Amino acid sequence: MGPDVEKADTVHLSRPARRSVLLLTGALLLTACGSGSGPSSKPAGSGDRPVTFDNCGREVTVETPPKRAVSLNQGITEILLSLGLADRMVGTATWTDPVLKGLEKADAEVTRLADNQPSFEKVLATEPDFVASSFTSTLSKGGVAPREKFEELGVPTYLSPADCEGKDNSGDGDGSRTVPLAMETVYREVRELARIFGVEERGEKLVAGLKSRVTKASSGIRAGNTTVLYWFANQESPYMAGCCGAPGIITNALGAKNVFDDSTQEWPQINWETVADRDPDVLVIGDLTRTSQTAESAAKKITFLESNPATKNMKAVKKKRYVLLSGQAMNPTIRTVEGVEKVAAALRGYGLAG
Repeated sequence: MGPDVEKADTVHLSRPARRSVLLLTGALLLTACGSGSGPSSKPAGSGDRPVTFDNCGREVTVETPPKRAVSLNQGITEILLSLGLADRMVGTATWTDPVLKGLEKADAEVTRLADNQPSFEKVLATEPDFVASSFTSTLSKGGVAPREKFEELGVPTYLSPADCEGKDNSGDGDGSRTVPLAMETVYREVRELARIFGVEERGEKLVAGLKSRVTKASSGIRAGNTTVLYWFANQESPYMAGCCGAPGIITNALGAKNVFDDSTQEWPQINWETVADRDPDVLVIGDLTRTSQTAESAAKKITFLESNPATKNMKAVKKKRYVLLSGQAMNPTIRTVEGVEKVAAALRGYGLAG
């Protein structure tokens, strides 16, 4: 995950016992096994009901397509909206950027519970029959609530597999990876959510479109001699992308090299002297609209880079080789494809595409 997860009703600088007040109608069942990562006996792609599948080590069963879903992070919200499911959503939360272009009307139909993380009680007040999150930290202690809290009320939960598979979230930071993330994991998330809601054809259409865009954007690019750096947020102790998260998908698709690919941390915090020493050819900059940390917008980041003694003489800064990306494009979401497109276009424009 990017360093954009926020604590319920307060700012939580990490990278994203309450009363039972919910009565659910309809038959909803969730079984939590707590271990195992292989596919269940009835995977999400099966054609019958109920839908049962392994989700980040938990066996989840959804008896009927949700009608009152809550999405707790922007990335997973945009998948649901892209699948045409706004009429089956009763709440969204935790936003870093304006909604994906083309989804404005659909987004306006769904109540925004909070710009950051809502309280557990606020989520329960919507009477959800399904709760989904992009990040492990959102559905754990310190986030909205642990998954068990929803399970106790019979509410199925879903966690994006990109934030758990091949990733260690046990530390205080944003987790680490030893195996590079692939877009196939995001595509599987789209397909699983489409299956849960019974709109499989929409899911396949969305995945096909995303794959086509990646192929088109990366065609002909051979940027093996080009180095890039990804700065998500924070000025004092900046979050820079390590080897293997969503920025790794972008870099690998274009054959370039991330100057911090020697770090397995998702978003290590690195001092500016080290950044200047790595001296990348191109700076990929998060252009966020949230205000929880310093230097969120691209404009503030660039002003800092061009005035700070440690960074103003970097070749990417002197030549103004900047690529502006939304926060979601730097997270493992469907907008990572947007990241591939924009970085590819910039490399071509800067004459660095090979």
